[in-house]
Amino acid sequence: MQQITVKLEHCYGIKKLDAAFNFSNGNAVAIYAPNGAMKSSLAKTFQDVAEGAASKDRIFTTRTTTRDIKDETGKDLAATDVLVVQPYDEVLGHSAKTSTLLVNATLRREYEELYAEIDKAKESFLAAMKTQSGSKKDLVAEISLTYTSRADDLMTALVRIREEMKSQKETPYANLKYDVIFDENVLNFLGTKDFKTTIEEYVKKYNELLANSTYFKKGTFNYYNAATIAKSLADNGFFRAKHTLRLNAGSITDIADEKELEALVKAEKDAITNDEALKKKFAEIEKLLQKNAGMRGFEAYLSENEDVLPRLSNVAAFKEDVWKSYIASNYELYEDLLVKHQSAEKRRQEIEAQASKERTQWEDVIDIFNDRFFVPFTLIAKNRTSVILGQEPMLSLGFTFDDGSDSAPVDRTALIAALSTGEKKALYILNIIFEIEARRAAGQNTLLIVDDVADSFDYRNKYAIIQYLKDIADGPNFNQIILTHNFDFFRTLNSRFVKYSNCFMISKTNTEIQLGVASGIKNIFVNDWKPGFAADPKKRIATIPFMRNLVEFTKGEDDPDFIKPTSLLHWKIDTPALTEADLYDVYNRLFGTALVAANATASVLTMMESEATACRLAAGGVNFENKIVLAIVTRVLAEKYMANTIADPAYVAGIKANQTAALLKRYRNDFPAHRDKIKVLEKVLLMTPENIHLNSFMYEPILDMSDEHLRKLHEEVENL
Repeated sequence: MQQITVKLEHCYGIKKLDAAFNFSNGNAVAIYAPNGAMKSSLAKTFQDVAEGAASKDRIFTTRTTTRDIKDETGKDLAATDVLVVQPYDEVLGHSAKTSTLLVNATLRREYEELYAEIDKAKESFLAAMKTQSGSKKDLVAEISLTYTSRADDLMTALVRIREEMKSQKETPYANLKYDVIFDENVLNFLGTKDFKTTIEEYVKKYNELLANSTYFKKGTFNYYNAATIAKSLADNGFFRAKHTLRLNAGSITDIADEKELEALVKAEKDAITNDEALKKKFAEIEKLLQKNAGMRGFEAYLSENEDVLPRLSNVAAFKEDVWKSYIASNYELYEDLLVKHQSAEKRRQEIEAQASKERTQWEDVIDIFNDRFFVPFTLIAKNRTSVILGQEPMLSLGFTFDDGSDSAPVDRTALIAALSTGEKKALYILNIIFEIEARRAAGQNTLLIVDDVADSFDYRNKYAIIQYLKDIADGPNFNQIILTHNFDFFRTLNSRFVKYSNCFMISKTNTEIQLGVASGIKNIFVNDWKPGFAADPKKRIATIPFMRNLVEFTKGEDDPDFIKPTSLLHWKIDTPALTEADLYDVYNRLFGTALVAANATASVLTMMESEATACRLAAGGVNFENKIVLAIVTRVLAEKYMANTIADPAYVAGIKANQTAALLKRYRNDFPAHRDKIKVLEKVLLMTPENIHLNSFMYEPILDMSDEHLRKLHEEVENL
């Protein structure tokens, strides 16, 4: 990105702008824009590029907008090519993208590979559980909450029952449809007082019958055990091999046929389930179910699976056994997952320990901020290990508020409430550093638009920002366009790292915004106007207020060399008589030179009026000395008009200070009907003083004023 060309029309108040920025002579460009010169509009237009949004004119929405921003190849800037730094955005925070600064690529890659096999095994296990249970619920949450207190702790839950699963061979509930019983409505019903009372009575009777059973024993050998054994013996050819099965229950019974065994088991079961008292209790349960809407499916299931009913007196324990049946039916997948998890656990701990010790670019960013910026708090990275390993997407910043020898941790909300405006802006700069460093780390070519980011900062933090921008300019991948309305900041940018040829000033006309090469950055009086005193009449006029200031500082206001320049900045009785020779004499005595005026007898006032007219008709632009010439001549002519109209030479001669204001006050008093003329003269009082009483350090007011206003005012005064 060696050059950027910008052609804009009707973009947020910018009527027209044609400009080119060449970065072959330096990676940074600085632009000074007076207030009202649409600096922020230019930044907003670039922000639209960054966001992939169309630009527009906010006020005159029907105007056709043109936005053509290209690089040296004629290619449009892509959204990813542009980063705009706004003056201040309190809500801006670092993004998930900036958290990549924490990534140690090798550690994260190993960590991800370590868990890839675990994730694959987990996926297979959960798929089997879904098929086995027929459930549509979140199985991670269901299994986790069955064996732990959390909904996201699957591995802890599975590890917790591992020893039990090793010894479990039976799967009595493997075919149970999970959602039929563990439905929210069903569980709410099972928790009602009526159901609990009824089921307790049912279970009590059921246990009595089980205790009196010939073959079944509670907790040892029930109907399910007997049916399982019968099926297993039959499937494995036990009876076909002419074996017999001896049952020992008071009397010895030998079974030689599978059908005989099935019939015996069924008869034993029926003796329990067909018991009249138990059937009555079951009917009471059915009655309760019929009273509750939504229980129809559950009721139908119980009528076919009455042996489940006794387990409903303790739903939590029943749920544990149901999942154990599902898992036992898919034990190989379960064990494969746990083996992979266990083998990875040790290395995971080693990687996390190593990650916690790693210094990454995030720490460098935080160090940049803590070391360079002067704020009453210190930053720390809180969850850095989790972000490094990809467990969390965003870094959490911790803040320690410092107050002398005392310090205390504080959250961001409380911190913001305690900070001054400048300190809040410093915290905002932290987020900008994150964004920039993320792009640096990615090697991403970027056009950085900086919009008055140091405004309202104290000098220490202002210089810290400038140094950081310099660091960016000294490195690869970044080009900068730095916008400011603060001339001191602009001048400091030039002195620190932005080359003079890359410094520009914006001027605004009725039809367009113009970008001109900067002038007057480094003491325009010493470097430009003083050397051009003899050759350029405009520069000669521009030096008058500086010469007057210097005489005031060195000799005082009573010195003749102070009085003569004063008569060229205000209308005095001797103003028309002062010649070029008089002005040269003051210059030579002040600077120890021997310059000779080319036209010694010529009137300085006549020369000033001629030059002011030329300045008024000149092309638009920064026109630094043009503004000063127009301001000086406009005020002298306004005072001349008022003095002549008042026609009281003694009064005028007696004015010792603030002559323009004194004359205007007398003029208003003497000629109150001259409303239009008074308005013009009031503008002279408002617009010209700050542009005339200048020294080599203070001339920002004239930069902030468009010379278009001064041109118009000069013409109005001439027409008085």
